[in-house]
Amino acid sequence: MNAPVTNLTIKDFETDQEVRWCPGCGDYAILKAVQKLMPELGVPKEKLVFISGIGCSSRFPYYMETYGFHGIHGRAPAIATGLKLANPDLDVWVITGDGDGLSIGGNHMVHVLRRNVDLQILLFNNEIYGLTKGQYSPTSKIGTRSPSTPDGSVDHSLDPCQFALGSGAHFVARSIDTEMKHLTEMLTRAHDYRGAGFVEIYQNCPVYNDGIFDVVKDKKTAADMRLVLEHGKPMVFGKENNRGIRLNVKTLSLETVTIGEDGVTEDDILVHDETNKTIARLLAELHAPEFPEPIGVLYCAPESNYTNDVYNQRIAVREKRGPADLNALLRSGQTWTVS
Repeated sequence: MNAPVTNLTIKDFETDQEVRWCPGCGDYAILKAVQKLMPELGVPKEKLVFISGIGCSSRFPYYMETYGFHGIHGRAPAIATGLKLANPDLDVWVITGDGDGLSIGGNHMVHVLRRNVDLQILLFNNEIYGLTKGQYSPTSKIGTRSPSTPDGSVDHSLDPCQFALGSGAHFVARSIDTEMKHLTEMLTRAHDYRGAGFVEIYQNCPVYNDGIFDVVKDKKTAADMRLVLEHGKPMVFGKENNRGIRLNVKTLSLETVTIGEDGVTEDDILVHDETNKTIARLLAELHAPEFPEPIGVLYCAPESNYTNDVYNQRIAVREKRGPADLNALLRSGQTWTVS
């Protein structure tokens, strides 16, 4: 983390706008975590930009005392890419939701991830369309009853982390709205990564999809249903910390085991390697209640980013071709004179 370059506090990032989400919405906790983190990043306010699309999460720019842009549905990644290319010194954050970013915005999300544009993408996942009154979203589970699926959704749901990995993302993480310490750590990791830092955040919608993540969030069940990932450490979980994840080499799949049972020892437990994309993809497939939900950095692999690549190419072209001459350009190639 960078040393602060100003005397900014959390108050400097709070606007005079009334924060308006439904009582109990997880967005409040995420907003507070982001506002609290900003002074610690060492980034001047005039270089911070928050860009959103459409949805409950997309109110975010109004509540951040920074530059911001409220775009149209699903287009935040495209707007953010253009802004970053126009001014690479800006620190750009994309705020989106499962409906905004993975439905109409899915195509834009694919390209910002595969290009590895240097910005942070926070995807609030509540598995529902909240702003438009509770229709099912791309991440809604099969059987979800909503105004658009009164008899239950028959769609196979889209997993944001699997989507990101499949799109070629080089930094993929997951956290929880109310876990401020862990969420702050994931936001910081994404910010430190020089490329597209994708963070899925489990966010509760108390009105239209209340309690969808309770099995992972509730203190009574969290220990058994949450796998906290730490690079270089064994994937253990459980109230007694005696359960773990093992790689089944015969089926090339992950399975849960209990240390001390059936000859299982600590040496059998898989050690997390966040640079291993194959393991990251297997982890992204794990979901409660059959498996504990992986929380943390699933994948992080340094890679050249689009912003730097574009500017480096421009420098190379200028060195090869010399200073630009618009007059010569207009009179070169396929041109002719009409007499």
